[in-house]
Amino acid sequence: MKNNKFWQNKKPQDYTTEEWESICTHCGKCCLIKLQDEENDEVFYTNVICKYFDCEKHLCSEYSQRCTLVPECLKLNPQNINQIPWIPETCAYYILAQTGSLPAWHPLVSGKPLPAEFKIPQNTISENLVSEEELEDHILEDYDNE
Repeated sequence: MKNNKFWQNKKPQDYTTEEWESICTHCGKCCLIKLQDEENDEVFYTNVICKYFDCEKHLCSEYSQRCTLVPECLKLNPQNINQIPWIPETCAYYILAQTGSLPAWHPLVSGKPLPAEFKIPQNTISENLVSEEELEDHILEDYDNE
């Protein structure tokens, strides 16, 4: 697909599937396991990531089947992007929905790979290595949803 800055000329609901998918930067933040406080609904990120996320390639190894293999996996679309309380503020879909534009650091704009500061934390580990009971021990205390 040639880079024609389609996001400047179309509404997200009018994007082709290829255009919509190209907005994703593959940062991995939405694939981090999150815990929600039952009393106040506060969401906490952990450094534990879905077992299907390939941290080296920054891609889901089962992307086409992700929602079947992981029923909690949420497929983002123009209709639900503003309704997800845990979506990272640096998510390109979120930024696009809020501002109508992509940030300067986005690969479609900059022509460069995603900067490291927008990717998942360095100490991320697979959910295969952490029991459900241990998840609270992996909460990212200083993680600010960015």
